Amino acid sequence: MTGGGLLVAGTTSDAGKSVVTAGICRWLVRQGVKVAPFKGQNMSLNSFVTREGAEIGRAQAMQAQAARVEPTALMNPVLLKPGSDRSSQVVLMGRPVGELSAKGYHGGRQRELFEPVMACLEELRGTYDAVICEGAGSPAEINLRRTDIVNMGIARAARLPVLVVGDIDRGGVFAQFFGTTALLSPEDQALVAGYLVNKFRGDVSLLEPGLEMLLGLTGRRTFGVLPYAHGLGIDEEDGLRVSLRGAVRESVVAAPVGEDVLRVAVCAVPLMSNFTDVDALAAEPGVVVRFVDRAEELVDADLVVVPGTRGTVKALAWLRERGLADALVRRAAEGRPVLGICGGFQALGEHIQDDVESRAGAVDGLGLLPVRVRFAPEKTLARPVGEALGTRVEGYEIHHGVAEVLGGDAFLDGCRVGAVWGTHWHGSLESDGFRRAFLREVAAQAGRRFVPAPDTCFDALREEQLDRLGDLIEEHADTGALMRLIEEGAPAGLPFIPPGAP
Repeated sequence: MTGGGLLVAGTTSDAGKSVVTAGICRWLVRQGVKVAPFKGQNMSLNSFVTREGAEIGRAQAMQAQAARVEPTALMNPVLLKPGSDRSSQVVLMGRPVGELSAKGYHGGRQRELFEPVMACLEELRGTYDAVICEGAGSPAEINLRRTDIVNMGIARAARLPVLVVGDIDRGGVFAQFFGTTALLSPEDQALVAGYLVNKFRGDVSLLEPGLEMLLGLTGRRTFGVLPYAHGLGIDEEDGLRVSLRGAVRESVVAAPVGEDVLRVAVCAVPLMSNFTDVDALAAEPGVVVRFVDRAEELVDADLVVVPGTRGTVKALAWLRERGLADALVRRAAEGRPVLGICGGFQALGEHIQDDVESRAGAVDGLGLLPVRVRFAPEKTLARPVGEALGTRVEGYEIHHGVAEVLGGDAFLDGCRVGAVWGTHWHGSLESDGFRRAFLREVAAQAGRRFVPAPDTCFDALREEQLDRLGDLIEEHADTGALMRLIEEGAPAGLPFIPPGAP
């Protein structure tokens, strides 16, 4: 028997589809429903490695946690990882299958992926009571509808009801709801069951006349009005965010346990990937995390993080052009802490041979770590477990670069020289004991009287966030109507709103 389902679409990118999908998953699992998330095609540089060694979007991994199930490649069969403004690496069922231009992808390759995407969705629907699907961008991208495998394409094929989310904080949400519906074909419109307002501030009674007018104009109801809630941008697909504390460029800091705060500067390198690595730092009381792009912003930092990137050679050139490379070299000479993660670790090494990612050939690194990197055609995808600073550490690896460590002290799979640390492991700072030990070392090297909180549990904070998302759905959406939608599909007789698709 095929399980129930719902497609959460959005009027725009970043309307809130990811968090609404997670919230619905958490609400459903609390009702005893066996539920799974799904996104047929995701474009993101923030990815995750499942236990079977498959690479998927971090948003789907977060949604799986909301549903209290183990993430798998079935939940995100196609992942696009941009390498430039015009091309992306295509990851199918967790494994890279090649690089394609946007034109090449939408010109035919995307449609070829429709069958495997639908097979994954049907397998999930045969296993779970409900599958909550997340769309991408807008379902009314009329130039891309013919090859769509993530919005109305799968809604039509699987007969999924569609809930359209709009971000009212940006303004224009009524026009967005109406216009999105009116640009769909009659067959697509028949599946658009209604709307969900996201990020509302103020008195809902002032909004209600507009919602009634929208019902009159479209024949479709609004299933809820979610209030604006700070700090819920967990595991965003892309964008400059510190997701656990919800701020752009600077996190909201709890009072420090010790006498000093600890200032962390994250170099916002091009094609930055898995910048969620610093979320665990931002979750610590007294730790200030900023994303920076100027050398002078490193001066007062106690720790500088060079994060992962999909373009290590491009990131190196960017660091040099902006004077950040020289600033990092000075920091290392002064014994001030620097941490390189994945592509950032590679950039801190002595030499890079890249005939795969950038095809730049031989490139000099910053020379801060005794490491030589060779890019391999095969991508390393792993979930390592190890020990560092006397504590257990878990992480995940996603990289083409193979590092040959020629010296220094062992540090996870990388090394440490003085105050400079490097590793390919993403997610290591989510291990609470290791994070505290690392921050103690950083504070000592930086001369700060900073003391890590003894009881910060990153997993518990993430669970708290997911419960807050579930609460938003439970308290501010018509959950009875949502449940009927998931179980029974879109109501019959929804009116057509002209002009429809051109």
